[in-house]
Amino acid sequence: MKLFIKVLKMIDDVSDIQTYYDERAEGELIRLERHQLEHDITWRYLEKYLPKKGNVLEIGCGPGTITIGLAKRDYRVSAVDLSGKMIELALKRISEEGLKKNVLLYAKDARDLGEIKHNSFDAVLMMGPLYHLVIKEDRETALREAYSRLKPGGIIFSAFISRYGIWGDLIKNIPEVIEREKEVRSILDSGRDLESGPPDGIGFRAYFATIHEIGSVDPVIIETGMGYGPYGSVGVGEDIGTITSYMLHGAVYNAIGKWVDDAPITPDKVLKALGKT
Repeated sequence: MKLFIKVLKMIDDVSDIQTYYDERAEGELIRLERHQLEHDITWRYLEKYLPKKGNVLEIGCGPGTITIGLAKRDYRVSAVDLSGKMIELALKRISEEGLKKNVLLYAKDARDLGEIKHNSFDAVLMMGPLYHLVIKEDRETALREAYSRLKPGGIIFSAFISRYGIWGDLIKNIPEVIEREKEVRSILDSGRDLESGPPDGIGFRAYFATIHEIGSVDPVIIETGMGYGPYGSVGVGEDIGTITSYMLHGAVYNAIGKWVDDAPITPDKVLKALGKT
């Protein structure tokens, strides 16, 4: 008898992201409660595309907010998160809701789902892993792992952070970030931070996507940082084909109250608009 062992290639060490969420489990719950628009838009698409009943695999479940919503709708949910503290908090909340019979919880990396059964789920949710995995090969590994757990005809829901939509939030909350030209250029050009890590004030490393990378995935949610509006895009698979430079202009205007007409937007142009050059 021959023994075959699947070896999954995981390139990046994501222990820093695990630690980030281990230390902020309660804070993530508060963030999700505060961002009601994100919640409402997410459920708009889940309710539209999910089958009426069945098994759902949620990869990146956090404190169990979506998990609980699914279980209350009588889905059978297997929920996964990299953070053990998130899983503990999710278990506590699920138990308080009396929903333990509908939910299985796993502390796992999205790139290696281990014993979670293949070809067993009507839908897979990936509402965070694809922007926490900054290396393309790792994102592809996570997607292969998710896809292998789907039943034929199943659907994957995924969320991304817009490469352009984040700037309104960053410039509003960390205005000095626009002066760090190398860091800004790295995110705009490659979608990720410099190897030295994210700028001060940004909590975790992330990958920021463009519409062109996402392709025909439907439905798609782009998280813009400032919410949803002229500086981001939502429901891309249905309505919008591109993110234009206008959205970045809108993000900058929203943050600094000045319109930068000249594209592409660069740090020196923003500083000039602010009268700092």
